[in-house]
Parts: sequence; C-alpha cells; structure tokens
Amino acid sequence: MTPRSVSRHPMPWILLISAGISLFLIWLIYLRTPSPTQAGWVAMLPATNAFFNTLCACCLTAGWVFIRRGNRTMHIRCMLTAVALSALFLISYVTYHYFHGDTLFTGQGWIRPVYFFILISHIVLSMITLPLIISTLFYAAKGQFDSHRKIARYTLPVWLYVAITGVAVFFFLQAYSS
Repeated sequence: MTPRSVSRHPMPWILLISAGISLFLIWLIYLRTPSPTQAGWVAMLPATNAFFNTLCACCLTAGWVFIRRGNRTMHIRCMLTAVALSALFLISYVTYHYFHGDTLFTGQGWIRPVYFFILISHIVLSMITLPLIISTLFYAAKGQFDSHRKIARYTLPVWLYVAITGVAVFFFLQAYSS
C-alpha cells in the first residue's frame, strides 16, 4: 500500500496494529514465563496503572463536557491527554507483566463471578477500544469530523468503561489476590 492509500483506507492498518498489540499482550500475560528477577519498584506499578486509568477517565469525561459546550480547544487537550495517559498506562502495564506475570484472583463466593465478569468484559472491550481510539484520532487529525463524530460516539463509552473497570480490577485484586 502506498502512503496515499493508507490515508484513504486506514482501517486495515489500524486493525493490523491493534491485533499485533493484543496478541503481544496475550503472549506476555498468559503464555510467557515472567522474569525471575523482580525489582522492588515493580510492586507499585498496579497502583500507578490505576492512577493513569483514573486520570484518563477524568480527561475523557471533561473532554466530552467541553465538546458539548462547544469548547473545541479544551476538548482536544483533554482527549490528547487521555491518549497520553493511556499510552503511559500501556507502557507501565507491559513493564509490570514482563516482571511479574499474571496476578491470581483468590476471592471466593459471589464475588468471584462478579470479578470475572468485570475482568473479561474489560479485556474484550480493551481490545476493541484500541482500534476505535486510533480511528477516532486519525479522522480528527485528517479533519474528517463527520467520520470522527460517528466513531467517537462508540469510542468514548467503550474507552470510559475500560478505564473505569481497569481501576475496579485493581481494587478487586488488592482485596482478593495471592
């Protein structure tokens, strides 16, 4: 594909990049043996990830409020900050799972299906969110605001759900992990 065809038809590239990142994360978390050496600072990364997700959710909400009020400049700032926070989250998340691996949930009783419902929906929607975010950004950067608005209607609630449930998963694991 030529650079011009990529700008006209970005979806195959966006889906390819998103699938590659998703497959890498599945390998990293579930298939790879964690690094045997673990620095002490790794233990603070889950709280850092929850912090990034909390700030991201705040930026997404503020960005939505700003665009509803017609303040495009603040909307752009909030949304780009949300993207940056999500990127920082992803770097921190990969670092944590490189050193630590998966964290087991040890809760029993009614809390177990609640946790796994939230976790599974979070994981599935996070894989869907990535191409939505990239597409939404692409159309905004290209000035194709009709396409941007159409996809952003789906991107915002899914991304917000993923950010909030990421924080919920953190608190569940703090309360019920081995």
